[in-house]
Amino acid sequence: MRVYLPLTLTALRAAVAEGEVRCSVAHAVTPGLREWYAEGDQEELEYAALTAAARESLRMLADDPAAPRRRVVLAADVDGAQPRDGEERGTVTLTGPVPWTKVAAGHLDDPGAAEDVAAAALAVDAADGGDDDAAFTIDSAEAHELQWYATQELPGLL
Repeated sequence: MRVYLPLTLTALRAAVAEGEVRCSVAHAVTPGLREWYAEGDQEELEYAALTAAARESLRMLADDPAAPRRRVVLAADVDGAQPRDGEERGTVTLTGPVPWTKVAAGHLDDPGAAEDVAAAALAVDAADGGDDDAAFTIDSAEAHELQWYATQELPGLL
């Protein structure tokens, strides 16, 4: 199953060094996401899962003020990911760390997005609570498309 692992650049640095990705939450195309997004094709569903992981990356940035203000999402192919009951559609539980060899690609913000991403990291909790102004701030960050990187390019970004 293709999963999307939200990280920060700090966590990405650790994953590269350790040869595995430790992630407490991941996103994927689950039956719940597929049902909710009834009209979407596979590419749209994958994008929805990627976007959810990018939002989770914002939450991680909010918890780590020292991390560079760029969203990071890794795409990986893993076995055994299970949908989490009662949580956001597309959220999955992993059976353990993801070996670096299972990572297919990385998606990162361009450095030019840092200002909008920094503001969004500060606003993510309020946006989750329904604050319209905070949601607009999140939308400004999400207007920056994540850039695609091959796995061999990722260490050079650190």
